[in-house]
Amino acid sequence: IGIRYVGETVAKTLANHFKSIDNIKNASIEELMDAEEIGEKIAASIIGFFKNESNNQLVEDLKSYGLQMAIIENNNFVTSNKLEGKSFVISGTFNSHSRDEIKELIEQNGGKNITSVSSKTNFIIAGENMGPSKLAKAEKLNIQIISEDGFMEMIK
Repeated sequence: IGIRYVGETVAKTLANHFKSIDNIKNASIEELMDAEEIGEKIAASIIGFFKNESNNQLVEDLKSYGLQMAIIENNNFVTSNKLEGKSFVISGTFNSHSRDEIKELIEQNGGKNITSVSSKTNFIIAGENMGPSKLAKAEKLNIQIISEDGFMEMIK
């Protein structure tokens, strides 16, 4: 919906933590910052977004068109906890799976997708044409780089 600093990963984090757009809208800056990986800059951006009446109208319009704005609990989503507590960065292109399929597999097995390499990254799943800056940062931080096949072995 166009909240500055809120991309796919942050949006999923917010949705999983707050369970609905209304809960996000009504959260204080402190409550927003209680969500994992949400800092002051993102929280302030969210607060600012919902202070704008036209943004609130957009959300209401989307709801009226039938867009689901709340998480319906599905206990079948996580199929294992093999990757619990592990964070993954995906880089490059893959032979057997799309990036979205790999992201889904990570989440289904209790892992977490992150977009940038940091000291909190446990693994990089590297395909062909991996980004050279991600490779350099991974090597500098001594982060394990695994192949698509290596990842599939982890979740067997």
